[in-house]
This record gives sequence, C-alpha cells and structure tokens, in this order.
Amino acid sequence: MKQTRLFNAVRRGAWLVGSLLLLPLASAAPRTSSTPLEGLRDASPRTHALVGARIVVAPGRVIEKGTLVVRDGVVVAAGAEVTPPADARVWDVSGATVYPGFFESYSHAFLPEPWKPAPVGRPALGAPAVPAAAAVDAGGTRAWNALIVADRSTEQALLADPRTAEKLRALGFTVAHVVPARGILRGRTALVALNGGSANTSLVRSGVAQAAAFEFAPGFTGVGYPTSLMGSIALLRQSLLDASWYGEAHAAYAKRAGAVERPEANATLAALAPVVNGEQLLLVDTLDELDVPRAQKIAREFKLRLAVRGNGTEYRLLPGLAEAKTPVVLPLNFPEAPEIETPEKAADVTLDQLQQWELAPTNAGRLAAAGVPIALTASELRRETDFWPRVRTAVKAGLTADQALAALTTTPAELFGVAATHGTLEAGKAANVVVARGDLFTSDEAEIELVFIDGDAFALDAWQRFDARGVWAMTFEGANGPAEFTIRGAKPNRVRAKAGAKDVTALPQKDGVVLLAPADLFGGVSGIVRLNGRAAADGLVGTGELPDGTALRWTAKRTGPAPADEPRGPRTAEKSAEKADDVAAKKIIASTNTYPAGAFGRAAIPARPEWVLVKNATIWTSAAAGVMQNADLLVRAGKIEQVGKNLSAPAGATVIDATGRHVTAGLIDCHSHIAIQRGVNESGSSLTVEVRVADVLDPTDIDLYRQLGGGVTTTHLLHGSANAMGGQNAVIKLRWGQPAEALLFEGAQPGVKFALGENPTRANGTAPRTRYPGSRMGVRETMLDAFKRAADYEHAWVEFKAGRAPLPPRRDLRLEAVAEILRGERLIHIHSYRQDEILMFIR
Repeated sequence: MKQTRLFNAVRRGAWLVGSLLLLPLASAAPRTSSTPLEGLRDASPRTHALVGARIVVAPGRVIEKGTLVVRDGVVVAAGAEVTPPADARVWDVSGATVYPGFFESYSHAFLPEPWKPAPVGRPALGAPAVPAAAAVDAGGTRAWNALIVADRSTEQALLADPRTAEKLRALGFTVAHVVPARGILRGRTALVALNGGSANTSLVRSGVAQAAAFEFAPGFTGVGYPTSLMGSIALLRQSLLDASWYGEAHAAYAKRAGAVERPEANATLAALAPVVNGEQLLLVDTLDELDVPRAQKIAREFKLRLAVRGNGTEYRLLPGLAEAKTPVVLPLNFPEAPEIETPEKAADVTLDQLQQWELAPTNAGRLAAAGVPIALTASELRRETDFWPRVRTAVKAGLTADQALAALTTTPAELFGVAATHGTLEAGKAANVVVARGDLFTSDEAEIELVFIDGDAFALDAWQRFDARGVWAMTFEGANGPAEFTIRGAKPNRVRAKAGAKDVTALPQKDGVVLLAPADLFGGVSGIVRLNGRAAADGLVGTGELPDGTALRWTAKRTGPAPADEPRGPRTAEKSAEKADDVAAKKIIASTNTYPAGAFGRAAIPARPEWVLVKNATIWTSAAAGVMQNADLLVRAGKIEQVGKNLSAPAGATVIDATGRHVTAGLIDCHSHIAIQRGVNESGSSLTVEVRVADVLDPTDIDLYRQLGGGVTTTHLLHGSANAMGGQNAVIKLRWGQPAEALLFEGAQPGVKFALGENPTRANGTAPRTRYPGSRMGVRETMLDAFKRAADYEHAWVEFKAGRAPLPPRRDLRLEAVAEILRGERLIHIHSYRQDEILMFIR
C-alpha cells in the first residue's frame, strides 16, 4: 500500500497528504453495517480530494480546473476555489477529466442462471430459448402461467460477483441496473453499486421497474400458452387487468371480511400493483422497431409509466417516439459491414441491411435530437471493450458529447428514480466519480484511470501503470551509454522512444519501464541491450547487461515533458480524406432513412391532392351503371365525387389521362394471413378469442407492397385455423409506408376465426395430441361451454353493477370477446371442411 502511494506520488509529481496511520480517526470511519466485524477494521480514508482536474459537474456544466472533495461516500464540494480538507487523501489528477459515475442501464449481471438469458442468446423470433417452465421459481402463490413471474425480486437473488463488477468499473460504470430475463412479466429490477461487495453493501434501490418482453413458446411445441406474439400480448394485457382486479377485490373483501367469499391469494398479481397504479416503471425489451408501438399501445391503455430497451432501429419510427417521449435504453451493437466482396456474397445482402449498417450509428443522435430520453448500455456487445469506441462512433454520427454524457448519468438517474442522489457531482450526491485521461466521448486515446463508488477508490491499470513519457537524463555505471532518451506517445501504455536518432523500444510496466536499446549506443558492439528500470523517488533506477555479458547499473531523471507527437506525413492526409468522406456519407445517410426500410420504402407519405380527375377510361363501376366506356372519374379528398363523361375539375386538380386503361374499385382480399408477425396461430389453447391480429400487424411486410401492385387495396386478416375458437380478425387498408395503427380500416365490422374438422383437433399433426378437444364432438362442446360461460360472465357484471354482488368480477378478455359474439357485435368467420359440419354449427 505504501509502495503504491509512493509510486503514485512519483508518477504525478505530488506528495500525498497524510497516510493510513496519520489520518484522524474521523476520516477513516467505515460505513455503518449490521454485520459484526471479524478481525481488523478497514481504516481506508473516506475523505478524498481530487485536485487539478477538469470537473464535469453535469452535462453542460464544467469547471475547467478545480478540486472535488468527497467525504463518507458523498460529494462535499466541487469548485475552482475549493481547498482540500486537512484530513483528505489528495489525488493529483492534473490534466485529467472528472465525470459523474456512469450508469449501466441494462444488465443481467449478479443474477443466478435461470434469471439470465439462455446461453444461446436472444431468440430470433421472440420465442424463449428454454422451455417456459424454466422461467419460474418453484413454490408460492403464483400466476398460473410460467411466463408471468412478476413477483421475482432481483434484490432477493443478487449474487456477489467481484470479477464482473471489476469489468464494468473498467468501463466507468459505477451503478448497474440489473434486469431479470426470461418471461413476459419477468420481475422487479434493482440498481446495484459496482463495489464488488455483497448485496447488503451494493444495493442502491430495489423495485426500480418491472421487466417485460413479448416472449412466447414457438409453434406446436406442446409447452402451453402462448405460442405466438399475439398470444403473448394478450397474456400481458390480461395479467395487467388481473392485477387491477386483484387489488380491487381484496380491498372490497377487507371491508366485508367473513361476509363474502375470500378472493384467491396471488403474489404475482400483488407484485404488479405498483405497475398498474402508475408508480413503477414497465421496462419492455424489444426485438425490432415494431415492438415499440406495441408497448406504447399497452402503456396508453393501462396508463402505465413506460420505457423500452431498444434494438438499434428506433430511428425508423421516430415520430411516434418523439411524440410520446418514451425513454429508450439503447444498446450500441451496430451491425458489422456486410460482406459484398464477391457477387455470391453480395447477392445475399439486402438494401435494408445496408441501410441499417449505415444508419445504426445515427440512431442515438436522431432520438436525442427529437427530444426522446435515451440511456446507453453495453449489453448486447460481443466484447465489453467495444463500448467506448461505439459511444464515440455515435458521437461522430450526430450524438453530442453532452447528450452522450446525459445518457450515461442524468437521464438514467431520472429514469430509475435516483436523481436526488446520483447522476451529477453536486454537493450531497453519492460520491460516484470517474477520472479519465482525455475526453472519453471524443478521443480514441482516452483512458479511465480511477473510479470512486460511494467514496471508495478503485485504481485501474491506467492509474497504476508508470507513465514513462518525457525527456530523461541518463547516468550509467559499468558502461558508457546515451546521455539522454525521449519517450513519447498518446497513452502511457502506447509509447515510442528514441536516444538521439536511434529508435529504442519502450515497454511500460506497472512499476517502471523496460528499454530495449541498440547495443551500438554503448560503444560499437552489435545486438540489443535490455535496460530494466523501476520507479524511485527521484526518477528511475535500473540494471542492464551488454551482449558480451558485462553488467551495468543506471539511473534516470525526468528533465521535461515529452515533445508532441511528430506528424505522420501521408497518413494524416489519408485520415483527413476519410473524415471528409464521413461528412459526405452523413449527408447521404440523412436522405436514405425510408419506411419501411428496404428497396420500396418511402421517405414520406405521398400528399393527397384535393381533387383528382381520371379521364377517358373504361370504368368498371360494379354498380347499376355497369362498364362505362370512355368515361371520367372525379375524386375529392379521397372519395368519389362523380362518374360520367366529359367531367371537369377545379383549377389545380391532378388530371390523369387513362386512355386505353381500365379503372375498377380496389380489390378486396377476404381471407389472408399476410402482415401478421410472429405467428398466425395461437395454438396454446383451443379457445383463444382474446388474441388480436391487430396487435401484431407488420406494416413492413413486402407482401403489402406486392399485393397493392396487383390491385388489392383492402385485406381481411384472419387468425389461423388451429383452434376451435381462434383469435380476432383485422381488416386493413394497404397503406404502404404507414405504421401499423394506420393500416386498420376504420369502422370495419369486428370478427373472429372459428374452425371445424381436423385442424382444431390436430388429427393430422405431428405434435403430441395433449390439448383438448381431440375430436369433433369435443369441438362442439368447447364452443357450447364457452358461450354458456360468457352468458354467466355477462350476468355477473349485471349483478355487480346493480349492487347485488359485493366483489367485482374479474375482467376476462376471452369471455368478453365471446359475449360480443352472443350480442351480435362480432361476426364469426368459420373454417370448415364438410357441409354437415357447417350445417351442424348453424343449427
């Protein structure tokens, strides 16, 4: 410890004030703990003064040269005129930049394996990589479905992991937002200080957010409901409704305990109360940009506080994010450059892949410029050391340095509810501090040297490494050697050395430097002389050996700083040209953001003329007028105004000469499964009328564009036929280039998909036939029972609203949809194979 202090004093050219033995006891008071002390107490100083640094108090607030004082884990003062207290350990950080501690906003560290993503990584299609049962902990009063584990509490599962904490500290992270994985409602998150200690000393805040994702088990796997994205969303929606009902039912029961039947106990639903009450954040993990508006829709419906973990494509739906100001936790896993070196490889690369490669680095800057709150995360990176290079790439692509700093400090502090104690270096805030040599957000040569977490110092390699840069005067014993050598470089660990005109290899060490010098510097001999030097109070002392075996000793004193790096000639010009190309590329990129991404995307929705006149066409009216030859069609504001001959339009109208062409009404496809994302069938149950095709519309499906090119303007999207009573339909207009919600046909009659015959019984399927019903008789009984239960459900609500039932009924989305069918509000579209089946159903 003393050697390290002496070494740091030599390296910095400053003396430490005091020592462990000389500091007053007040400055060494350990934090209060309920754990009994075994052995000697830790008397490390808890008052520190960082002097001579550029202090970034908060984004946009900088003290160019000042002192930061922290005591007992809290910032005491920061300013240009601050004097270090007498009991402080003084750190000379002249020339460095001091930042507030950074937040890792999305991490699965410090959790047991069942709480982390499966080893194979995130599923490609939204399906869990492990069976759903693996996502739930055994025992307790829990939700019926294994993917609803909202009662899991991260703080109860935290594991000490010093090595992971050290890796995160090396990136400047001082607090990690720990998020459980696996499931739809995955459990409560926690903020953890990265001190590497136990949960007792590292937990900053529990219950920060409820983690969520649109997860499901794929296809006909027999693992249960849900097996599709639409089923996952339905289960999430039903679980939030159940949580609201649970609170209301138990509150009503408490007023009349003993007089009415006791509601069920369910720890999972109880844990969701803060979410549905708007007190706790819902943090939804997304697989693509289409998941973002889905999460926003759920949040609007239930009036939730929402944030999303992004995926790098959010710029594609920027208007919706900007309007809602939905916070986004952004990974920086930019795609690698596509391989297009050969025609074979280039043939597999699509335009949307090229666009994403170009535009992904601009994502953070675009969101920040639009006022969307963003927080950055190192998650999803294959190598954590890529984090800072990716941050700097985002800054070069439009994110400002202040915005990047905010995304690592003030924004996550606000988002996670600790802005009163974290995120800046103001007095009274937690002493979470990052000391860096160079500007982390703009310089590729910048290095983090020190990290303070709650006032405890963690010295990184860059701090402990001896900085040998400078001009050194040499003295040799046992040989004649060079009188001087120079070591220069952008970083202490990346240096070049010279003795006169001769190149010398310099190898920085933690406690000094090794020099490999040409032997002819020592009197005409050939070979290499190895000089091993270690730090001493007055410079360097060392030993060496000539090629002939002669031993020597040497000392060196620093006489001045290293001169600036020499220009690199042609390479400098090359790099300038590269930067010019980057600027030009950004201008190109700005014009290539189309929606949907890819070859047929639109930069903007075409303007609709007030008047359109189509002249001289053969018009198929599909009405009493039949087929009209050489006729005109007049349209106003999107609606047909008149059909006839020799029509005229107001000045400024768009006129189309359709001579030799035919005009028909837009074609309607009455039964289609296009533009349905991640599963046409919800096959986890035979009765799934609660799932909605409208929840999973894919406006980027190229089939929309292609069918529009074939004259189809309206499509009826139906659930598959794997169920006796399947999901709700969606009628859409093929508005290519519009988001999912804009595709829906306003006022279309609601419908639902039923199926008879072998499909709902899985008579010819390959999966185990474990789902009821397994026969046509069972299909009939399933339907009859559902209708009877829906009628009873309606009656229960009538009784409650009339005041004749003491407890509120549980809202059931499945039975509500069946009740809509009974009331004639929702049409049945039935898939049948034989005439007698449909006749039986009608009767």
